[in-house]
Amino acid sequence: QVQLVESGGGLVQPGGSLRLACATSGFPFGMAAMSWHRQALGTEREEVARISIMSTTTYYADSVLGRFEISRDDAMRTVYLQMNDLKPEDTAVYYCHARNAWGQGTQVTVSS
Repeated sequence: QVQLVESGGGLVQPGGSLRLACATSGFPFGMAAMSWHRQALGTEREEVARISIMSTTTYYADSVLGRFEISRDDAMRTVYLQMNDLKPEDTAVYYCHARNAWGQGTQVTVSS
């Protein structure tokens, strides 16, 4: 059974940083592409970053390019999202996704 558990969300001021983590179990992590998505209130869920197996390639949504960085630690079965220069429009619930499964999400709120 695929399990994804996000952590690291919280309240941060504009310009601040947060690092999200997604701990996984139940599938061969090293053989899976991983991605982060977010959903703000009243909007559709959108993909913000994706990382291939062996970290060969990454993808970023235009809205986060240059500010967010996705990484993975295969030994720890964990994928990370480093978020810098956060803006109020980054406020959303952030979800980890892999193998057609979703985590429960972690709330990120950017506000002064």
